[in-house]
Amino acid sequence: MNSKGAFNGKLSRRVFIYIFLCSAFLSVCSTMIQLYVDFQNGVSTLDERFNNIELSFNQSISTSLWDFNEDLVEQQILGIQRLPDIRHVKITTSFGKVYQVGDATVGAKKVESHPIAFEGNIIGNMVISADYQDIYQHLWQKAGFIIFTEFIKIFIVALCTFFIVHWLITRHLYRITLYSQAMSGESIDMPLTLESRSKKTDELDELVSAINIMRMTLKNDIIKLEDAENALINLNGDLEIKVYERTSKLAESNQELQRSLNELTLAKDQLVQSEKMASLGQLVAGVAHEVNTPLGICVTSVSALKEKVAELSHALNDETLTKKQLTSMLSLFAEYEKIIERSLNKAVELIRGFKSVAVEYHTDPKININLAQHVNDIVNTVKTLFKQKKYTIKILVDKELNLVTYPSAWNQILTNFLTNSHIHGFENRIDGDISIEFKANEDSLLLIYKDNGKGLDAKIKDKIFDPFVTTKRGLGGSGLGMNIVYNLVSTKLEGTIKVIEREKGCCFVVEVPLQKENIIKSVPELKIIP
Repeated sequence: MNSKGAFNGKLSRRVFIYIFLCSAFLSVCSTMIQLYVDFQNGVSTLDERFNNIELSFNQSISTSLWDFNEDLVEQQILGIQRLPDIRHVKITTSFGKVYQVGDATVGAKKVESHPIAFEGNIIGNMVISADYQDIYQHLWQKAGFIIFTEFIKIFIVALCTFFIVHWLITRHLYRITLYSQAMSGESIDMPLTLESRSKKTDELDELVSAINIMRMTLKNDIIKLEDAENALINLNGDLEIKVYERTSKLAESNQELQRSLNELTLAKDQLVQSEKMASLGQLVAGVAHEVNTPLGICVTSVSALKEKVAELSHALNDETLTKKQLTSMLSLFAEYEKIIERSLNKAVELIRGFKSVAVEYHTDPKININLAQHVNDIVNTVKTLFKQKKYTIKILVDKELNLVTYPSAWNQILTNFLTNSHIHGFENRIDGDISIEFKANEDSLLLIYKDNGKGLDAKIKDKIFDPFVTTKRGLGGSGLGMNIVYNLVSTKLEGTIKVIEREKGCCFVVEVPLQKENIIKSVPELKIIP
């Protein structure tokens, strides 16, 4: 960029164009106003001319018409027609005679009619037509002269203003621009100065002063930045040493924490397995005690049957057997047979249900089961733990609902729910109501478990699913039952479990997704197990 470039810069051209356009606009406006005023003056002059015609020619024309001097009348109206802006004059006498001069086809802008009277008698009528052509022609000539002179004046003023602006402002702005573009770390010590400046300061001097102040500020900031950068380099060196040392210590701590976590995980898995085995052991004890009763009845019945068989054999050998005695013996044998069959069927049913539950405690197959049958097997098996209680268990589940799932997971979930209701909810009680309800739709299976026990303690309600949370610490409670339930629902069944507020007792809602191959029917059946 050079001096010529500054002279031909965008700002200089814009200043010249703006000044020229503004001046031209103002000149056009003033010219239009002046032309409009001249037009109005021309129209007023035409009106006065019409008035003068009426005053000047009316009397002479009336005399000429009265004397029937047609040549003079034509000369008089020809004189009127030659006046500026008059295009057509027509006189019509009362005898029907018509005198006219000019072009009657020209569009008239102004038409006036004057009666011609002689000594008070109307002897004719004069019609005068005029247009504005002479006025327009005068205005066009004047407008051309004004526009030409104004254009010359505007161009001279704009050019002078352009040179003044360039000398006072633009060239200094160009100098400031060059200085700003060339400013760098090496040239920051060179101050900005403007040439050919007056002693009086103005906005440009203030701008130069502000730029020089900014230059000094930047210089100080660069010095501070260099000092800070050097300090940062030294600090980074120290930090790298400290980071290396702490990284080594952190690695050792992580290894120790990992070992501790592995030990805790192993201990938790062992506790969970122990909890499962404890639940299975309780079921074994309960089932064994429950099976012992029908088997004891069978043993007693078999012993009595052996005595009766020996007695019958002895009577038969002594030939003392009577018909009545034989009939009595056969009736007794039939009764013993019914007692033994009934007791054995009960034992078989208990062992079948326990076998199904016990096998699924140790295997994890995902199979298609009948949910109603499976829930009844679980409830019948778990009932052996509290057969001395008078609980009412309501099961609401569709008998035709078959689904592909993990039966062992539902075993553990329902067993823990029922055990918690027995141990915690119905503590110091011999009766209670338990409800187990399953609802199925196209996407999910919903389990709603409720009891009317004493409910959950407010202190543990929010952390009921955390491990090792129990109200029976030191009394045999491990605090892993509900944590096992939570892990089974969220991990194995990929569902959710939550606690629902109730006025009395507790309520758990388990929701798990269903597989596409599930067979779902929505007709529920209510079964009550006393």
